[in-house]
Amino acid sequence: MPDWIYRYPPLEAGTLLKRYKRFLADIELQSGEVITAHCPNTGPMLGLCAPGSPVQISRSDNPKRKLAYTWEMIQVNDTQPTWVGVNTGLPNRVIKLALEQHLIPELANSYSKIRTEVPYGKNNKSRVDFLLSSDRSLKETKDESLNTPIYVEVKSATLAEDKVALFPDTVTTRGQKHLRELTALLPQAQAVMLYFINRSDCSQFAPGDNYDAVYGELLRDALTQGIKVLPCRFEITPEGIRYLGLAEFLL
Repeated sequence: MPDWIYRYPPLEAGTLLKRYKRFLADIELQSGEVITAHCPNTGPMLGLCAPGSPVQISRSDNPKRKLAYTWEMIQVNDTQPTWVGVNTGLPNRVIKLALEQHLIPELANSYSKIRTEVPYGKNNKSRVDFLLSSDRSLKETKDESLNTPIYVEVKSATLAEDKVALFPDTVTTRGQKHLRELTALLPQAQAVMLYFINRSDCSQFAPGDNYDAVYGELLRDALTQGIKVLPCRFEITPEGIRYLGLAEFLL
C-alpha cells in the first residue's frame, strides 16, 4: 500500500458540466443529480475545466455553508488518465504533514520547529507559509547553517505542457512580491520556494514564462542569489496524496 501523506474523506464521483464565476462548478453526480460545488481555486485552471471530465468532490455537513460540496480534483488526459488536485487550500496542509514527518530530504535535518503564517517582509506585511528553525546550539551541531531560519513559501502548480509542470499559469503580482521578499531575506536566512506539483504525470518543472515573464526572471535571479527551489511531485488519487520526490528543474 502507498504511504499516504494525506487521506481524503470519502469522496463522490461526478462529471464536470461547467465552471463559472471562478468559484462555482456545476457537476453531475453518478445518480444523475446536478449540483453546484464550490471551486476552491481562483486561477484560470488552464486545461482543467473541460466539460465531461471525471471529477471528485467532497461534502460538508456544516449547515452554515452555502454550498455543501467542494470540488477536489479532476481527471485529465484520456491516454494516461491522471488526477489533478484543484483545491488550493490543501497543499499547505499536505506540506505541513510532510514537514512534520521530515519527508523532504533536502530539508529533513535542518529544523526541529515549524511555525506557520509568520509575518515577514517590509513592515511585516506579508506572511510566509512556513518558518523552520532549530533549537540546537552551534556547539551541538557544529554547522552554523542548521541554526539559520528557513523561510518556505508554497505554490501549487497544476498546469502541464509536454509533461513539464509550470508555475505560474497567469500573471501573479502576489507571487512576484513573494519572490522579491524572500530574496531580500538572504543571506541572513535561508529561503525556499516549494512548488507543490499537484499531479503525478510531470517529471520536470519550469517557470511559466509565457504566462508571466517577470515571475520567471525573478525566479532565476532569486536562484542565483541563493534561494533554494524545490519542485515537489505528488500523486493525487481519490484515496489520498503521496509524495514522489523532486522534479527536474528546467531553467
